[in-house]
Amino acid sequence: MNVDEQPKPSVLLLHNRYREPGGEERSVAAIEALLSERGHAVQVLERSSQALTGPLGMARGGVAMLRGGLRPAEVRAAVERTGADIVHVHNLTPLLGPRALAAARTSGARVVMHLHNYRLFCSIAIAYRDGETCMRCHGRDTLPGVRLRCRGNLPESLVYAAGLSAQQKRVLAAVDRFVVPSHAAATVLERFGMPADRMDVLHNFLPASEFVQASNANQGEHALFAGRLVEEKGLDTVVEAAARAGVPLLVAGEGPQAGHLRGLAAGAAVVRFSGRLNAAQLAEARQRAAFAVVPSRWQEPCPYVAIEGMAAGLPVLASDVGGLPELVGEQATLPARSPAHWAAAMQQLWGNADARLEQGQAALDRARELFGPERFYSGLMDVYARALAA
Repeated sequence: MNVDEQPKPSVLLLHNRYREPGGEERSVAAIEALLSERGHAVQVLERSSQALTGPLGMARGGVAMLRGGLRPAEVRAAVERTGADIVHVHNLTPLLGPRALAAARTSGARVVMHLHNYRLFCSIAIAYRDGETCMRCHGRDTLPGVRLRCRGNLPESLVYAAGLSAQQKRVLAAVDRFVVPSHAAATVLERFGMPADRMDVLHNFLPASEFVQASNANQGEHALFAGRLVEEKGLDTVVEAAARAGVPLLVAGEGPQAGHLRGLAAGAAVVRFSGRLNAAQLAEARQRAAFAVVPSRWQEPCPYVAIEGMAAGLPVLASDVGGLPELVGEQATLPARSPAHWAAAMQQLWGNADARLEQGQAALDRARELFGPERFYSGLMDVYARALAA
């Protein structure tokens, strides 16, 4: 039966918004829009961590972590009000927690959980610290996160470690299927202790309107980095590489490493920092780019910045870490910490407009195949069907 002919389950999307909006907020909005366009009854119930600041806010967040969420009755009421067949949960931490999932199940809904990162096992979600991948925590053993003060201080680290350890069993019991955005992320999660047979891989997607008609990378004016300026994004490697190769590099973003990176680029006139750009400004920067760079060092599951570059018809040079080789193709990846390799690849692309056009068009074709809405919707309906049959 064609997916458009199948009964359309009604869906309640659950999400605990982060203090700073990011990829998960974007994913929730995109899935809501996609399901609505396809005729599903869909509602969103969100909590927000933006108010969890200061002593009272931090205390509330800590209580939520240790209790496994606050006010689950609101979730139960939402399921009963909307008649949701599926509760599709994204971030649980700290305000929703496994109590929200249990409330959904007792109200008759099936539960699908989208694992955008490694938060189920890692208190900082990225499985990276001290300049390298960190897998010290495993299953319910989260004590390494306490010893290493992964949350920045002992009290918060202790609360998160205790909360995650206590919540894991309850989450696994309440969730029917887990969605993971790359095979690489599924491998990492399995190493953490996630049962492999509970996970379905489904890449992030972009709306059809975000795919260009054809590449114009041959006319590009700069290489483009877009993202937070943090150590795990690996921008220092690309700044050094751009300076060596003499390739103009536009850095779009801000973050705690901004001062360090500006200092690193001080002697390189080819590197320009624009600060954080809004969506329209970033789209314009991509339109004027020759290629994009994604030099991440952590095990990124499926970063939007990579698939956006491809959908814009840009060649994307990416590190050989996490889900990036799976997204851009092995042939477009480089050692994460080798400025020499990055400089050579950037110089080669910058000096060959015909190669940029050919590779940009190939990236666009790959993006349409892997990250279009049709593929995502079909895969999501398969996940929902498995959850409903569980």
